[in-house]
Amino acid sequence: MGTQSDNIKRPIEICPSILPANFSRLGEELQMLEMAGADRIHWDVMDGNFVPNLTIGPDVVSSCRETVKLPFEAHLMVEDPDLLAPLYIKAGCELIMLHVESTKHLDRSLNGILELGVKAGVTLNPATPIENVKHVLHLVDQILIMSVNPGFGGQKYLASQEAKIERVGKWISEQSLDVDIEVDGGISAATIAQATQAGANVFVAGSAVFSHPDGAEIAISELRETAAAAQ
Repeated sequence: MGTQSDNIKRPIEICPSILPANFSRLGEELQMLEMAGADRIHWDVMDGNFVPNLTIGPDVVSSCRETVKLPFEAHLMVEDPDLLAPLYIKAGCELIMLHVESTKHLDRSLNGILELGVKAGVTLNPATPIENVKHVLHLVDQILIMSVNPGFGGQKYLASQEAKIERVGKWISEQSLDVDIEVDGGISAATIAQATQAGANVFVAGSAVFSHPDGAEIAISELRETAAAAQ
């Protein structure tokens, strides 16, 4: 991992979740998001066991890879990330995020992802103490703080998670690490400023992008501008 000076603001990135997309024309939806100014595509991978929902397999991701140039990140909400991570890497994901709660050997799992030539990230559920990732910060490119309990879109933002963002941001700064802090869950124009002020710079937004009355481009622009003003 690289290093970064404490006083440099990290770029704000808006990463639409594909959960609210029209899956009958997913490639077109991704192209729409790219044209609207999205920074990455966030794939919510759910196995029906780790979370009570079932979403996207690697073949779906692979079939969409050539439709856009945007980076793909896979958020593995699955019980066996070691088995599935290589499949999503092969499908075209440049960043793989696994849950600390899903693996018995976090260091080994993260190193396994890195050895396959892509970026690794670690994710925490709302009830999981942030201390559980302190020992692997040097291995990851991104920490994903869940601001809802994973498994469903459209949930209410949990402001209680901002303390975690602040804590991990302090550790990252103290060690001069080049690590993004991403927040996923209930992100909208009404909540993104407080998440940014806590220290996050990457934001997953589903309903706020797809349900905006003026369209995805306006939604992404509003989110980016609101976050930048709060940084």
